[in-house]
Amino acid sequence: MTAPRLIGLAIVTALALLVVFVVRGAGTLPDEPVPVAWDRDVCAHCGMHVGEPRHAAQLVTTDGRVHNFDDVGCALDYLEQHRPAIHRLWFHGEGDAWIPAAEAGFVAAPYTPMGSGLLAVDRAVAGARSFDEVRATPRAAGGGGPGAHPGAHP
Repeated sequence: MTAPRLIGLAIVTALALLVVFVVRGAGTLPDEPVPVAWDRDVCAHCGMHVGEPRHAAQLVTTDGRVHNFDDVGCALDYLEQHRPAIHRLWFHGEGDAWIPAAEAGFVAAPYTPMGSGLLAVDRAVAGARSFDEVRATPRAAGGGGPGAHPGAHP
């Protein structure tokens, strides 16, 4: 075989391997929260910037879409309205901690970005309500945006 043919064969082989690795990697869904660009990413429900980590939530659907939320209430409203197939759902706690929905508890908070009044904590915290409890609690209909929910921060 001539040198140009060997080089061509090497290039085709390398490209084929690259395609295989990209396709295999593209089919995996994240099992950990995807980094949020704070104050740049927008809430999938109300369209406001996601700027306060302690109130954020993140949903990964089974089709691989990642949705960020600026308030627990926005995540709950989105789930109710869109009924997505959930792969993973996290709520941001204090510090850098993300809490999986199954391990999350929710307590009353005097301030939240969109006025839901819910703060995610570890479900072992005294008085915390489970994700299923807060999801089953009727919420006032609202379209999001400043002032859309009582107590929303402008």
